[in-house]
Amino acid sequence: MADLHETSSSDDITHVEYDARNHSLADRRTSIRAKPEDILRENVNATLANPLAYLSPEELRGKGRAYAMKHYLGDEEDIRAFELGACIAQDPKRWSKVHGLTPEEHAILSKEQTSRWSQPRLMYLVIILCSMAAAVQGMDETVVNGGQVFYDPQFNLDPDNSLSDSWKAGLVNAAPYIGCAFVGCWLTVPFNNMFGRRGTVFITCLFSAIACFWQGFVNSWWSMFVARFALGMGIGPKSATVPMYAAETTPPAIRGALVMQWQMWTAFGIMIGYVADLALYYVPDQSGITGLNWRLMMASAMLPAVVVCCFVFKCPESPRWYMSNGKHYKAYESMCRLRFTKVQAARDIFYMHTLLQAESAIIIKGKFKALELIRVPRNRRALLASEIVMFMQQFCGVNVIAYYSSGIFIESGFNTVPALAASLGFGTLNFLFAIPAIYTIDTYGRRKLLLFTTPFMALFLFFTAFSFYIPNDQARIGCVALGIYIYTMFYSPGMGPVPFTYSAEAYPLYVRPLGMAVATATLWFFNAVLSITWPSLKNAFTPTGAFSWYASWNIIGFFLVLLFLPETKEKTLEELDQVFAVPTHTHAAWGARQVPYFFKKYIFRQHAEPETLYKQHEEYEDVSYGDSARREEGMI
Repeated sequence: MADLHETSSSDDITHVEYDARNHSLADRRTSIRAKPEDILRENVNATLANPLAYLSPEELRGKGRAYAMKHYLGDEEDIRAFELGACIAQDPKRWSKVHGLTPEEHAILSKEQTSRWSQPRLMYLVIILCSMAAAVQGMDETVVNGGQVFYDPQFNLDPDNSLSDSWKAGLVNAAPYIGCAFVGCWLTVPFNNMFGRRGTVFITCLFSAIACFWQGFVNSWWSMFVARFALGMGIGPKSATVPMYAAETTPPAIRGALVMQWQMWTAFGIMIGYVADLALYYVPDQSGITGLNWRLMMASAMLPAVVVCCFVFKCPESPRWYMSNGKHYKAYESMCRLRFTKVQAARDIFYMHTLLQAESAIIIKGKFKALELIRVPRNRRALLASEIVMFMQQFCGVNVIAYYSSGIFIESGFNTVPALAASLGFGTLNFLFAIPAIYTIDTYGRRKLLLFTTPFMALFLFFTAFSFYIPNDQARIGCVALGIYIYTMFYSPGMGPVPFTYSAEAYPLYVRPLGMAVATATLWFFNAVLSITWPSLKNAFTPTGAFSWYASWNIIGFFLVLLFLPETKEKTLEELDQVFAVPTHTHAAWGARQVPYFFKKYIFRQHAEPETLYKQHEEYEDVSYGDSARREEGMI
């Protein structure tokens, strides 16, 4: 157990920084004057980092046994599993130090560390479920790309020549994202509380399927708007629930990869949406049915949603959801179906229970979480960084291409079918270049990926913009397609996966759900803004001006990332506290100094030492109590 070291002055507080997994301690003095409420707030993360950090093996075994017996979690074999699981939960990487494991358990725990994708079959069903749910979202987004080529004339909309029609066309495209931003995202918490994770996925996919089917039967632009607005009721809660379900059921070794796969399989759904547009293009009208091809395009997005609805209840419910509702045996039963051994299941259930206990024990009285996001400097900096990446994922311009690429290619000189084929090329590249992000995001880091890719995104959007001035039709068509394709290659491993990953890890745990709700709502809101404004923006600025507008935002985004986005790659909760404890102006000044460093080292090939920001600014670190102090406060 760590002791709280004495300080020489009441104005100085010793920062006790510990590694929750290996029990190492490092004392650092800070010059911060901490108020009691600040110390309590900062202790939230210290406690949640690992509530088991300072317990002895005997204490851990006792706690594991007591938990199993209190909640009637099986027979002696299960109680033994919880005794061992509690010891392993303190530090899963040091499982070999725990005595009492059988040779079979040894082999499985060892393989868990060396072969992370060796999982029970049911876990792969969960992975397929999450992938299909992501594909639902991607397909929902892009079937409209081909459909609008046909339904705009049928609804008497001429967005290229009428200002009011351009706004109507944009409003129809944006309808799901308006629904997400203002209604859908905020249904996530009540839906999950009432129906659980599986129930929410089922209801939202069912809602998506019905709304997609509905789109195939509309006969006016405003009825299409209503159907697509209803589609947002399905997209919003699903986009928040599925990653949460994946995180709560998968082991830590593959959790990050599954978060990345959400973006990858969304890109896959985008590609399949373009395939549906091409496949259904030549479907002829039938007697009494006008526009059968676009109606089938719009309705086809229901197919992956129906598949998800058919097998979602074959997957186990989230153990964490069961536990948060007091159903401990069901949580254990569910986890046993997702792990090879009872020891693994007991380890994860016990740690989950301990973490939930710590969360519920920590109450900052009189403080509203919404105000905490803004008033607390550490949270405010995380909010700023998260909002920057969520905003830039939309204003980098990618969804202009996702939603309007067919019209863009037609305007550059393509005929309709080649334009749809070119759109499929965009969707295919978006999917293929999202795959390497599973590796690169944890190898190179979030900040570096954005700093590397955004200048190229700006460059090739400018290339695309000025390609419209080329007089030769074939050259113009080729250059527009080339510019969009190379832009996509840089978007997919950078601005595509980073925003959701970054936002999910930047916030402290006690405000993370609220922070993610704000981040998701921001994303969908600006998605709607982009969708509504593109037709009128293109008409007012011409395609060259409109693409240059978004290219310019990529340049702005580069400097926003450079100045205000700290790196979060492979950081623990405590390290993230240190990262976001650095004042904004200090980080911005450090970021600005990286420009001459880059030119000196990589352009002029001169010797240059990198400046390590966080070691040089330890005086800005957050203050944490030691374990004994937290016990005195009644927090453990």
